[in-house]
Amino acid sequence: MIEKNILLKRKVKELTALYEISQTLSMSLDIEKSIYGVLEKLDDLLGMKRCTITLLNPRTGELLIEAAYGLTEAEKKRGKYKIGEGITGRVVQTGRSAVVPKIGEDPLFLNKTRSRKDLDKKDISFICVPIKIGKEIIGALSADKVFDPQIPLEEDVRFLSIAASIIGQSVKMQQLIQAEKDKLIEENKTLRQELTEKYSFKNIVGKSNRMKEVYEMIARVAKSDATVLVRGESGTGKELVAHAIHYNSLRTKRPFVKVNMAALPENLVESELFGYERGAFTGAFDRKIGRFEMAEGGTLFLDEIGDLTPATQVKLLRVIQEREFERLGGIETIKCNVRLIAATSTNLEESVKKGRFREDLYYRLNVFPIYLPPLRERKDDILLIAEHFLAKYSSANHKTIKRISTPAIDAFMSYHWPGNVRELENTIERAVLMCEGEVIFAHNLPPTLQTPQTSKTQIGDSLEALVGNFEKDLIVDALKSTKGNKSRSATMLKTTERVLGYKAEKYGIDFKKFRP
Repeated sequence: MIEKNILLKRKVKELTALYEISQTLSMSLDIEKSIYGVLEKLDDLLGMKRCTITLLNPRTGELLIEAAYGLTEAEKKRGKYKIGEGITGRVVQTGRSAVVPKIGEDPLFLNKTRSRKDLDKKDISFICVPIKIGKEIIGALSADKVFDPQIPLEEDVRFLSIAASIIGQSVKMQQLIQAEKDKLIEENKTLRQELTEKYSFKNIVGKSNRMKEVYEMIARVAKSDATVLVRGESGTGKELVAHAIHYNSLRTKRPFVKVNMAALPENLVESELFGYERGAFTGAFDRKIGRFEMAEGGTLFLDEIGDLTPATQVKLLRVIQEREFERLGGIETIKCNVRLIAATSTNLEESVKKGRFREDLYYRLNVFPIYLPPLRERKDDILLIAEHFLAKYSSANHKTIKRISTPAIDAFMSYHWPGNVRELENTIERAVLMCEGEVIFAHNLPPTLQTPQTSKTQIGDSLEALVGNFEKDLIVDALKSTKGNKSRSATMLKTTERVLGYKAEKYGIDFKKFRP
């Protein structure tokens, strides 16, 4: 009857211990801290002393003490085993639990930690069970216990095996979390590297003298914290320059935050830039951080800065001067460390004269101006940029388009490009979608580019002259594609070599001119 009461009390303690072990392991993602808490529970609730978790190092093949309760740091460091060495080594090697009723009488017990000074008492039991993840043995859980003949040691083995199983699952979960974390860190590094390469100023397309000046300006200002004002017409690539400055700066590992002033309603600009506190206005149900806080330590790009309202201009001026601001509806002053890059397509000097833009803010922003020339002022870059977008959109649309025809190039060079690079990009994307072969022809271009001059026709030309010009262009493009191969050119044009030869002679086309 006494033995049954003792076992019943023991079961209650075990259940309590298992519950608290589960709670301890679920409370923190720090597995080392959690495991130490588990060992502490084993000591407090079940009287198990010198509880130790030994894990296998897969790289060295050694068993090392990962966590221990009741051992000093020096004793932990001495606890090293090889697989098969001592009781702990054998448990890991065989995957079977081991029990030593009285450790003073067992020669296999090595006492490597030298933590047991009372071996001569011969009343200390040692229990060691494997820790498994699936079928893989990753270590062992062991503990000392004062020998008690009333409670069979098999009960301690059973309980520790359950505890080891719970610990094994936690270790597995931690390994999965760590692996996912390492994967995300690696992906983050890869993405940052890709962004750095993508937005390197060396990858901005253009070799004209005007663009070389822009590259030099970017290189000079990138490593500093100076405020930059990027100026130029819409579509010239001001955002691309801002990216290049950030990703070549000392802030490259910090956020790059952009906001288009023209795209925001007037009443939302202030809250977007500086954030707001809960209850600041109707609908502000929670605190929201602004773009300045989001860009902390990094770069904030303000596009179309000329569209700022007078009230917001005052607040922006203060941030630039004092490096601090308050959220809308708040009283807390927030310090900020943000590098500012602004861009505008408007004439700020004219806006200052008319009183629409603050003069003091203008001088604060215009510390290091970079002017991007319109596309019509750097015609040498047009074909280079067109070929860049041709490769991009051909790949994106799974097409094999090798080049742009001569008439299409003439159309590009004679057009004034009011929308600049953005318009050229849209033109190429449309042409790729319209193209059915390997060459972009003039008829693939938008109507705005198809003029009598670019198609080499004059108003009043006869139908025969128009058809002749078109035929000649087709033959020349085919010969360029095949490097002067008459047979392949005829196949490409779906005609015979005889007809092709006749047409070439008619239009004065020499096949040899197209051969390498």
